[in-house]
Amino acid sequence: MDSRTIFSTVSLLILANSAVLAVIYRDVPKMLQPAAMRWLAGTLLIAIGCTVFAFGTLVPALVSIMTANCAFLLGLTAYQWSLRTFYGAPVNALILAPAACGILGVLWYSAVHPVFEARLIIVSIVWVWLMMSSVRTLTQNAHRDAALSRKMLAFIFSVVTAFTVLRAIYYFQMQLPPDFNVAGNASSLNPITPLFMTVLPIIGTTTFVLMCTEHIRRQWEFTASTDYLTGLPNRRTLTEIGNERFLEASKRTDGLALAVLDIDAFKAINDTYGHEIGDKALIHVASRLQSGVGKSDLVSRSGGEEFVVLFGGLSELEAKAAAERIRRLVESDPFTVNTMTIPVTVSIGAAVNRSKDASFADVLRRADEALYIAKSNGKNRVELAV
Repeated sequence: MDSRTIFSTVSLLILANSAVLAVIYRDVPKMLQPAAMRWLAGTLLIAIGCTVFAFGTLVPALVSIMTANCAFLLGLTAYQWSLRTFYGAPVNALILAPAACGILGVLWYSAVHPVFEARLIIVSIVWVWLMMSSVRTLTQNAHRDAALSRKMLAFIFSVVTAFTVLRAIYYFQMQLPPDFNVAGNASSLNPITPLFMTVLPIIGTTTFVLMCTEHIRRQWEFTASTDYLTGLPNRRTLTEIGNERFLEASKRTDGLALAVLDIDAFKAINDTYGHEIGDKALIHVASRLQSGVGKSDLVSRSGGEEFVVLFGGLSELEAKAAAERIRRLVESDPFTVNTMTIPVTVSIGAAVNRSKDASFADVLRRADEALYIAKSNGKNRVELAV
């Protein structure tokens, strides 16, 4: 099978893969659609480049060379743009600069001063730059995206980059004529080139779709485990982590301490200032709680105006002192909104697991009872569960 036949087959495969991505595009969440659209554009551009190489003899050589190289350069740029959009990285007009330099170089060394080696070096440098930029975007986001698909896509870009470098070295040392065509059969490497061109638009596109799927799954998990208003873990997450820590604490000598907090007179805040202000008061208290606990402590919103803080291994006296510190922190930082200052305080019930507690729910229930006592005794105070 000659190079042109392979380029034709590759073009059809890429177009078919593009069609699949176009079909599922409407099912992609709106926040991912810009990235998906740019990846689709990149895939279509590379398909155009392969098609031009396959049928380049039907048009003047200069037109074929310029069109194919422009398509490839802009296609790789679209991939880079897509990944930056996917991770929310800033994008400006400079992202087109490498492709523009490559296009100008191809034009000069094709139309003005035809030199295949110079054209090869310029295109290869820009290809490597664009693909390594994509690798850099993928690796820079490793801390926020542990998905295997991200690692796979970085590997795919790296493999194609390595092939691009080796291909340039191979062609350069052959001292080829200015009119050399990579779609011809003058070199044994020519039939291999289109096969490698399928890696990004076909395997890479599949991997990109997996990245989108993994991102959606993480969003679902985050939504299911997080309070929509404050961003804190919700009651479901509190129960899961609380059960885990209860089992761990039962195997050690130190205890599991927790505090249940309730905003005092929260209904009055809603009734007086409106629910929007009430929501902002909840966010304010959540922020205060997060700033007042240690790294190993967990702050959660269990519902309404109630929060729960899971501490580490503390004694009853230490748990009460920690709860008192939180109470003072909230009281000393009044809630300010729209030039209004609204005093906000909390009542707290604290508890530490005891031998009679059979589960985390038992510790939480005793803390709830202590909270009720704190409310009954005047609010804005801490009570330790008996």
